[in-house]
Formats: sequence, structure tokens, C-alpha cells
Amino acid sequence: MKKKLFIYGSFFVILITVFYFLLFAGNDYYKVKLPVMNYVQTFSFTGQDGNIVNEHNVDGKVYVADYFFTTCKGICPKMNANLATIFEKFRNDSDFAIISHTSMPETDSIPLLKAYEGKMVGLNPQYAAKWYFVTGTKDSLYKMARQSYLLDNDKNNNDNIKDHFIHTQFFALVDKARRVRGIYDGLKEDELHRLQQDIEKLLKEPAGDNIFNHSNFSNTPG
Repeated sequence: MKKKLFIYGSFFVILITVFYFLLFAGNDYYKVKLPVMNYVQTFSFTGQDGNIVNEHNVDGKVYVADYFFTTCKGICPKMNANLATIFEKFRNDSDFAIISHTSMPETDSIPLLKAYEGKMVGLNPQYAAKWYFVTGTKDSLYKMARQSYLLDNDKNNNDNIKDHFIHTQFFALVDKARRVRGIYDGLKEDELHRLQQDIEKLLKEPAGDNIFNHSNFSNTPG
């Protein structure tokens, strides 16, 4: 009797092992050891060309999200110069993009964002569809930073939003399924190196084989 139970138990373990191997074979989830930190909500902003930029612009893409303002004389020039270096490495990959959100929509007009794009990557229209400089209402921009990208304390609410100000050097890395997979200090060389490595990993993940599709989950993982 014990021998039969042992045989049945061993068979069950083998069966489960084979099942999970086949489930994950053909994708890189077992290879890419990046946590899922959050899920990005739907959004709609205005880009530097006056066009609408929403989640469909980055469907199936790996992208970096950050916050800045065009008149910043402090951390923004350095962090965006570092981000431009990242952009140079991946600008020819059709599955990569950047979304830079203004922290000061009350002053960062579309012409100012367009001029800022020229400083970062030039005005080649080929790259305008890869690095978006976006504006919108302050509450929607700040909500994305807090509740989607985790670039500001999510306990900060949108009451009296006109008195709030986000000024952060951190970047969020989002995968092809609109999941936040990492937060990086845009002023630290080792963090930038890690960001580059993680982008390369996520670019290898298949876009259409996400068995953990975030549409089946709430915005807060766990």
C-alpha cells in the first residue's frame, strides 16, 4: 500500500513539474527576475506635437516614465541627459519608448515641450514617436506619478493639487504589459547601468504571452 502511495505521489509531482514547465516554456518569466511592483492605469495626455498620447501609444512596448519641468535648473538637466543616453542605446528598437511628464503643466506649454524635445533628441520625427514629452491637467499627471508609476508617495492625495509639486529624479520602468518592474535613481551611474540591463531583459519578454494579464487584477499587486 505504501509503495503504491509513493508511486502515485511521485507521478503527481512529476505531472505538476511538467505542467509548469510547459506553462512557462516559450516565455522568459522564469529567466527575468524583476518584480511586478504595480499596474499602470489608462491615461491620456497631450504630447509635444499637440497629439494625444495614451496607453495605446506604448502597447506592447517597454518604456521609461519620468517627471521634469522645462525651466528646472537643478536635477532635471542631469537626469534627462542621463535619460538621453539611455534613449541613444535603444532608440532604434521599435519596442522601446520614453514618456516624460511635466510637473508644471501650468507653465510647460506644448511649444516649450517641443523645444525641450529638440534639446534632448533633436527634431527628427522618427524619434518623436519614441520619446513623448507630455502635459495635461495637474491632477491627472500627479495621479499617474503616485498611483501608477510609484514616483511619489501614493498617500499624497489630490486635495488642493495646485499647492503640490513633484520634483523627483527617479525613473519607472514599465514592461510590455503595462506593469511597473523597477524604480531607478536617474542621477546614479550604477542605477542607470541597472536600468539599461533591465530594459534589455524586458525587451526579450514576449508581448502577447503574458499569462498574468493585469486586466484581471486590481491596480495594487498582492
